[in-house]
Amino acid sequence: MVRPMKVCLQWSLKFTNLTIGCLGTTMLFYGIWMIRVWQRDAADSHSSPDYDHFPWYIHAFLGIGTALCAITCLGHVAAHSANYYCLSSYMFIIFVLLLSEGVMAADVLLNDEWEKDLPEDPSGRFDEFKEFVISNKDFFRWIALFSVLAQGCSMLFAIMLRIIGKVKEYSNENEGEYSETWSPLLRPPELPPATVYPPYVIGEPVYKSV
Repeated sequence: MVRPMKVCLQWSLKFTNLTIGCLGTTMLFYGIWMIRVWQRDAADSHSSPDYDHFPWYIHAFLGIGTALCAITCLGHVAAHSANYYCLSSYMFIIFVLLLSEGVMAADVLLNDEWEKDLPEDPSGRFDEFKEFVISNKDFFRWIALFSVLAQGCSMLFAIMLRIIGKVKEYSNENEGEYSETWSPLLRPPELPPATVYPPYVIGEPVYKSV
């Protein structure tokens, strides 16, 4: 019973963990695309000092995307091996990630002037991105909800997988400690020894000549 449940939890954790990897890969590709756009704008600006360094949001996309891909690799290793320490590390990272997302969401919702705390973007690309998100806010809202749900399910599956591993380890220790040699309750009756006959040869009878 424990073995099929463990396999089911492992595949469930791999699937939910894969959604986190897809989100991280998407952010990486978007960050690389923004780098290409930034380089094109820098070439058209004729060596303007505003394009000497990449803006903060490109670093943010690349950093968050790389972190999510690394978390996905750790989650795949933890799900495949079902190791106690790998699962514990994965659960801690997912908890910190959910806590960070909750703090950021609360800051955006409660602070109306959160945009003023951000560094300035002379190129105006961040304003274009913000307008794109606002115009498609329902779509991005569903993406954010799906991402948080996937992270929560991944943490739940990791907790259950770790509990099953501890239960299986405890049961194996008990079996090894209290195992005794098995003996039948009723002994079968002893059979009498078989009669041993001398060996004989099958063939034509031999008659003694007189």
